[in-house]
Amino acid sequence: MPHLPITAEGCQWRHAGTAASLDDTLAALPEDQPVVILIHGYRYRPGHATCDPHRLILSRDAGLGASDLSWPHHLGIRDDQGALSIGFGWNGFGTLRQARDEAGRAGLALAALIRRIRILSPGRRISVMAHSLGAKVMLSALPALEPGDIARAVLLFPALLARETVAATTLRAAAGMEIIRVTSRENLLFDLIGAALAAGGWDGPVSPRVTGALPGWSDLPIDCAATLAHLAAGGFPIATRQRRVCHWSSYLRPGIFALYRALLTAPDPLPLAALAPPVPAGAEGWTEPPAEFATT
Repeated sequence: MPHLPITAEGCQWRHAGTAASLDDTLAALPEDQPVVILIHGYRYRPGHATCDPHRLILSRDAGLGASDLSWPHHLGIRDDQGALSIGFGWNGFGTLRQARDEAGRAGLALAALIRRIRILSPGRRISVMAHSLGAKVMLSALPALEPGDIARAVLLFPALLARETVAATTLRAAAGMEIIRVTSRENLLFDLIGAALAAGGWDGPVSPRVTGALPGWSDLPIDCAATLAHLAAGGFPIATRQRRVCHWSSYLRPGIFALYRALLTAPDPLPLAALAPPVPAGAEGWTEPPAEFATT
């Protein structure tokens, strides 16, 4: 089905230069096919000459450079079959605090979009994939949503603070929602700097110590040798860490989109239990160390 570009303008959303409408596209989409909403992070802005996400990572252009590969293309979105992807663009420019404030407003636009999908296609499965501050957009939508509105979210190196994450899990819309937080030591520096700039030392980044106690949350440490070996054995070989510091490897790692396709766009999505290696016999009481201390 067509990929739809959508842009947030304040707390509202609009189609971004597409001839197809959301109403018509959903009417033509088979009932068993899901919708996946793709949300970029910091430093992208719709309409910008060089940083327009609709012409970069949220486009369907398979010929983009290595640093701006097409999410819809690598998720297997096609015109004639399968899931519908929606590229959700918002203004991620400015200082980090300005972008976080804008992410909050964009979250209300995202909620309005999801509620519109619910009205047009009540039984449709809706999932989200978001990178960096895009995760803040997703969390900011939850106060205006209902349980089941978002079935699953895959958050790629999410730029979230601990307290806002814990608070979000108490909202009605979080009930029953599955969230996979993709982590790696490559992003640790960005987590620490981002939290310091956003909270001034009053809050820390979301971490395994936080998510381990949250209902519906699962961490996916892509720098953990045991996790990568387990995924490879299950048919999802993913390249090991290539750099010491990188904020984008959660979608640039070779092989990782096959896993995201199985989690988000497959008719029968991969269960979360398939992501983690089994706990060794006799180690049930042992706690997995944070991803930043995992080995590769």
